[in-house]
Amino acid sequence: MTCRALILGCSGKTLTAREAAFFRDAQPWGFILFKRNIGTPDEVRALTAALRDTIGRADAPVLIDQEGGRVQRMGPPFWPKYPAGARFGRLNGSAKAMAWLGARLMAHDLADVGINVDCAPMLDVPVEGTHEIIGDRAYARDANSVAEIGRAVAEGLMAGGVLPVIKHLPGHGRATSDSHMQLPVVDADRASLEATDFRPFQALADMPLAMSAHVVYPHLDPKKPATLSRIVIEDIIRDTIGFDGLLMTDDLSMKALKGSYRRRAEAAFAAGIDVALHCNGQMRQMRSVVEGTPLLSGMSLQRAHAALARLSNSSESFDVAEARSRFEAGLAAAA
Repeated sequence: MTCRALILGCSGKTLTAREAAFFRDAQPWGFILFKRNIGTPDEVRALTAALRDTIGRADAPVLIDQEGGRVQRMGPPFWPKYPAGARFGRLNGSAKAMAWLGARLMAHDLADVGINVDCAPMLDVPVEGTHEIIGDRAYARDANSVAEIGRAVAEGLMAGGVLPVIKHLPGHGRATSDSHMQLPVVDADRASLEATDFRPFQALADMPLAMSAHVVYPHLDPKKPATLSRIVIEDIIRDTIGFDGLLMTDDLSMKALKGSYRRRAEAAFAAGIDVALHCNGQMRQMRSVVEGTPLLSGMSLQRAHAALARLSNSSESFDVAEARSRFEAGLAAAA
């Protein structure tokens, strides 16, 4: 597999000739879709097939953010509306079973249109005053519940042939600002972070894919956000948390990061990131990111191979209509 350590977006529901030529030349490892890319099921299938065709790799990852609630790129009228993560945290005894079932149904929706990676579960543990960008996306306010529900979601996705991405390492839950708009600073000491924020990630450190946080933790590295910090990536994510899967950045186009897009990519790779993520499909920015992105090689390539090897074309019997009815009934009963 010769490709660049990069995941890119595209501008619309179909590829332009310019985009196709660019992707053939850039050879990104994979792609990510957003609402701007989502049409009918047939249109999404055609788009995912076209993206893979441009780079000549049938198993290339195609990602999406499909959490439920506010973060759901595929929704009505073609796909069901799924609840936000906090809904599962309120289900008490049925939380894990319902979270697994909801994720298994999501995996069916995604795999049916050629999407094989979901940027979920979100394992951030919120505190009082957490910015609303986390809000009801969080499964619960205690680390154990977040870990248990997060694992159920991850396993439900994988049962349906979709890889999960745990996010946002090493924890976005205490942030009081939105990293899409500015750089958050989490001023908790290391002991507090280890006691709460890191724990769900440690519990799911066996997952194949993870996403870094554009957050500064002054007690870990006072100068750089996690995405750009070798200290955080090596000492915290790889060592303390124990995650040895493929680590991607959060979106490099977010305003938490500064400087040229090439420099952002270069700084992330210098810190130890495996794969850069750029989402908005803007050609000028993508060209700059490509300039700062190496070919996927070494340990990063091994991690990419290991992640894709965990993709399962599940042959298990799964009655979608029955499962959806059971899921809806379970939510209604707990309302």
